[in-house]
Amino acid sequence: MTDTIELHFNAKTLKEFNLPNIAYPVPADLLLEDDGNIPFATLLYYLQCAASDGNTDWRSLSVALLHLTELLAPEDKQVSSSAAGDTWWMALSDIDLSKSEIVTIQRDDILIAAITPCDDGRLNVATYQPLDAKSIAYLISLSTHPHPEHGIAMRENNWQYAKDCCAGTGNYYASDAGEAYLSYWQYGLGITLDGNEIEVWKKQASQSPLLPIMAITELGVHQLEGDAESLTRSLSVPKPSCLNKRQQKRTIRSRFLGCLLGGAVGDALGAPVEFMSRDEIVDRFGSNGIRDYALAYGKLGAITDDTQMTLFTAEGLLRSRVRQILKGLSSPVAQTAYAYQRWLITQGMSSSLSNTARMDDGWLFTINELHSQRAPGYTCLSALQNMSAPERAAQNNSKGCGGVMRVAPAGLFAWQFRKEVSLTDVFELGRDLAALTHGHPTGSLTAGVFTVLVMLLTDGQQLTQALAIAKTCLRNYRDYEETLTAIELAQQLAVEAIPAEQAIQKLGEGWIAEEALAISIYCALMAKTFRQGILMAVNHDGDSDSTGAITGHLLGAMLGTKKIPRHWLENLELYDVIEQVAIDLFEFPNWPLSTYGGDQAFEQMIWKKYPGC
Repeated sequence: MTDTIELHFNAKTLKEFNLPNIAYPVPADLLLEDDGNIPFATLLYYLQCAASDGNTDWRSLSVALLHLTELLAPEDKQVSSSAAGDTWWMALSDIDLSKSEIVTIQRDDILIAAITPCDDGRLNVATYQPLDAKSIAYLISLSTHPHPEHGIAMRENNWQYAKDCCAGTGNYYASDAGEAYLSYWQYGLGITLDGNEIEVWKKQASQSPLLPIMAITELGVHQLEGDAESLTRSLSVPKPSCLNKRQQKRTIRSRFLGCLLGGAVGDALGAPVEFMSRDEIVDRFGSNGIRDYALAYGKLGAITDDTQMTLFTAEGLLRSRVRQILKGLSSPVAQTAYAYQRWLITQGMSSSLSNTARMDDGWLFTINELHSQRAPGYTCLSALQNMSAPERAAQNNSKGCGGVMRVAPAGLFAWQFRKEVSLTDVFELGRDLAALTHGHPTGSLTAGVFTVLVMLLTDGQQLTQALAIAKTCLRNYRDYEETLTAIELAQQLAVEAIPAEQAIQKLGEGWIAEEALAISIYCALMAKTFRQGILMAVNHDGDSDSTGAITGHLLGAMLGTKKIPRHWLENLELYDVIEQVAIDLFEFPNWPLSTYGGDQAFEQMIWKKYPGC
């Protein structure tokens, strides 16, 4: 390969193309050219080569590999399910990892790709991680066009050749060297020949593959050796964005509803056990812990301050949009700060900003059930009472979970502007909303991560991909280490073979921001259903309603409202109000509002419902 040097891009370039701040290997002679441009294809090719080195931390390069592939892939991500070169061919589609006889490409204990036979002689491939150069070489060599008489390398067919290659001693050397290697699983991923399960592999059997077009793009880039001129002819380069999923309108609507309703369901399930230890929960509800709504605040399905503040977050963001269109410029953070002041009044306290804006207007304030104290956090109450200006960050050192647990609407709100704003803007919206009450960096950076996650999950991204992107955003800010460590511990525990209650104990109790976020991420990663994830999130020592709410927001955005058990929704306090707020967040871009005069009757109705300060 050509001599390379390591190049660091400036912050503007990284932000524009949503790339992580790492050292990018590029050919030295390319930097001698006058135009200063380095094609995405060249960056991807040399990263593929660098990632194949066993001495390299290949997972640290995965985010860049993934993003560059998305930048190079066609806008229509569903365009093809097959790939071919002059001497090779393959199919690309999903594979049942739990039942199929499969050949895998793996590295350490991570699945990179899976291979099964097709009826027409091709190999069928599914990829699960960005491909490095060695993994690509495996796929191409195994997928060689058969000789009309001799078959594949004197074997009968590609599939037999692939299985035979798994027995080669080179795989042992590759594994020991930390490189990608081939393996054969006769009874499905994670099942040994004697029928035993290997937990670290079995847990990966339920994951979904990357889209076929991603593998096609990676293969094409490597085959052309990063030749930008050739790739220009063969690959379309869309506007850089990780937000290009195409989904039905009803699917997005379901994700909006699922996010807010799911968070409220998790909040209500955790409310009765919020201040109980795991042992106390088991003593009261049995060995499996709490499984359904129990009495809290005098009713079943009662929400807490978590959902109350989430609703007022949504109200503030909607007010900012209505005011922007009808009255001119408006700040989402300032409008939400005023919304939090109205929530403060519902808790029986006076507003510190009542002299600058009216505090008793709008639809949400008129909901009598919201004028009820549900164990509000001291930090939120005191910070709001001491707020001197609507966009000023709190002057405390708190990193309680009260900032992160309430900002899910910011991710939904940001999704509506996904083509206009950067992920940095989205991250900072969540961060700044949390900073209104929580002054410690971890208390607000966690909210930035959570906001990005909600937006990406709503857009149809897989949780593992969304986490990789959110962590990349996080690393751009000072004092990120505490939040990143907690998230990565959650991810590590999610692939370890230990009981969930033990894993959650290692993550903490959830009273502070990074612990609440980490527990929720762990539960969302481990959950096979919405119900399973929520019950996992509330049956532990500590802040069960907050971890239940955050987990519910994540799973609801991933799975949609139809995956939430119906009886939980039917018995949820303020279901109609929460549903309406979610619908308004989904529909507001289509409201007939105009600075120059729109539907006056509708504008008056909306202004009464969401008046801007």
